Amino acid sequence: MQNILIVEDDQDIQELLKEFLKEAGYGVTAASDGMEAIDLFGKGRYDLILLDIMLPKIDGFGVCELIRKQSQVPIIMLTALGGEEEQIRGLDLQVDDYITKPFSFPILIRKIAAVLRRSGRMGEEGHKTISYRNLVLDLDNYTAVVDGTAYELTQREFEVLRELLSHQGRIMTRQNLLNKLWRYDFYGDERVVDTHIKNLRKKLGIGFIQTVRGVGYRIEREN
Repeated sequence: MQNILIVEDDQDIQELLKEFLKEAGYGVTAASDGMEAIDLFGKGRYDLILLDIMLPKIDGFGVCELIRKQSQVPIIMLTALGGEEEQIRGLDLQVDDYITKPFSFPILIRKIAAVLRRSGRMGEEGHKTISYRNLVLDLDNYTAVVDGTAYELTQREFEVLRELLSHQGRIMTRQNLLNKLWRYDFYGDERVVDTHIKNLRKKLGIGFIQTVRGVGYRIEREN
């Protein structure tokens, strides 16, 4: 069972979300403000977060920023703010999707399933995968299967591919990949990312990693 953390201060909406998600088969925990959300996240294990923007104590953007410092758990923002500026800010914080209030519960359920599928959290318990076209990335065994053939990847190759697959449709800059995967272990040329992309393309024979010239790399979102 996938576990979802709801962060919503409107008690009526929170109760509706809890009831609807439980009926859909999800485990549900709820927080009513940003501080409570951070506390619950630190104590539990969640497969996805539904995060309102307008929250007491710490707003949704602040909660997202704090969570992203320690986790890439999928986040869907629930918002009455439909403006481009808010959406851009959320995307910069690596929000996985948006849904604007008032929303349709059936559409919300489908968005949740799509985000969980893209993030590889729809596999069997304890064995998670990300599937994309003819590729299956095994998150437990650090292997990639292409057209039924398994390939061993180095840890860094695996992590680069996982990041691209987990953020389909987004441009992952070289610097972003360095910051997330190499962190303090790297003080050199950004072209180390290019080398790993080249190795992945050659080793797996895949052509769907797109080069965004002068910026980084992207994998188109699978419909």
